[in-house]
Amino acid sequence: MITDVSLVSLLAAAQAHHQGIGAFNVVLLEHAEAIVTGAERVSLPVILQISENCIAYHGGLAPIALASREIARAASVDVLVHLDHIEDAELIKEGIELGVQSVMFDASRLPYADNIVATREMADYCHARGVGIEAELGEVGGKDGVHAAGARTDPSEAARFVEQTGVDALAVAVGTSHAMRDRVAAVDHGLIAALRASVPVPLVLHGSSGLPDDEIRAAVRSGMTKINISTHLNGLFTNSIREVLDEEPETVDPRRYVRRGRDAIATETARLLELLAQPN
Repeated sequence: MITDVSLVSLLAAAQAHHQGIGAFNVVLLEHAEAIVTGAERVSLPVILQISENCIAYHGGLAPIALASREIARAASVDVLVHLDHIEDAELIKEGIELGVQSVMFDASRLPYADNIVATREMADYCHARGVGIEAELGEVGGKDGVHAAGARTDPSEAARFVEQTGVDALAVAVGTSHAMRDRVAAVDHGLIAALRASVPVPLVLHGSSGLPDDEIRAAVRSGMTKINISTHLNGLFTNSIREVLDEEPETVDPRRYVRRGRDAIATETARLLELLAQPN
């Protein structure tokens, strides 16, 4: 859909209706196709996310970014193409040239003062080009380096960070962890509420694959707006492909089994988007 959709407009609309918006990672072209198909089934907006790992897998940003942008353009719903957890400033600049509408600049590995300076510079760069920017403060579990399990974002520090950097959305650490395969995690809902009361921009929940439905709903009710999910969809995709190969071991045409995985992502995307749109 060709509209003036932006990170700010999508998140503002979700907040106004006390809803969440799903942000799902693209790994293969089939992910982008499936995610948008799911969004179209329930007539809800969605965010396609492209990470540095995805970019490295495809040998560069252009192939997957341009394909995702074209899928977004042809959609019947609003689709935002977003760069996720990008530490390389040059990749962000390249992405903007290719037409991505928003970015997450991740300078969380830097000392706090350096994070502020780097993020402020990137926010100025993005805003001058009409691109929304998300940043991270605190440590979201499940990755090496600063991503330590059990970390929590301080509300007062988060408020200062947003004021000093000018970002449009903030990813915070409230108990989730990246790359969880089982949906057994829980978040600190009191902390989410405190962050929501202190921080003037929408909050982003990373590592949401580990949350069961009730926790996702409760996180949105507590104040989260952008909900990032990747590993959960990848698991469904892979398991569906395994099923086909078990059923049809002689199959050699990848379209026969990849189609099943794509369908699984589309179905779950639709379900999750409706869940986020009706958290109560």
